[in-house]
Amino acid sequence: MLRFIVLFLVYLAILFPLELVPPVDAHVILPFTAAIAKVSVWIVGVFDPHAIAYGKVLQSTTNGFALSIERGCNGIEAVIILVSAMLAFPAPWKNRLIGIGLGFVAIQALNLVRIISLFYLGQWNATWFQWFHLYLWQALIVLDALVAFLVWLRYLPRGPAARPA
Repeated sequence: MLRFIVLFLVYLAILFPLELVPPVDAHVILPFTAAIAKVSVWIVGVFDPHAIAYGKVLQSTTNGFALSIERGCNGIEAVIILVSAMLAFPAPWKNRLIGIGLGFVAIQALNLVRIISLFYLGQWNATWFQWFHLYLWQALIVLDALVAFLVWLRYLPRGPAARPA
């Protein structure tokens, strides 16, 4: 358990600052965040043709409300937490890679729901927007990473010592 905690903290200490390195930010984080805005506007466009995306901004052409997807709102931090936990846990690399891939998809799918719900909440009520943005959705995205990790643990192959005789 101590090994897991130490490795988890080491991976966090490496990955969080790496996200802030200017070339990583410019060539990975910002394009990824802009892609989230484009996917969000595509999903919104199925029901509402009055939304556009430019860069990392999702905007309503009806009332002008705009939502900028900033650092901390793109799901990358939750993915870093999940990746750190999966890398720190002793498991076969095949299972780690599958877990990271599926966990990434789970976190980003919920993050799309988050962004779209905030896009509409912001147009409806600023107070509710702030509450959902700062409290509810932040906790749910991190909880999603925890649930993804726990589900991944559940499906890991058991070691030879854990197998029944």
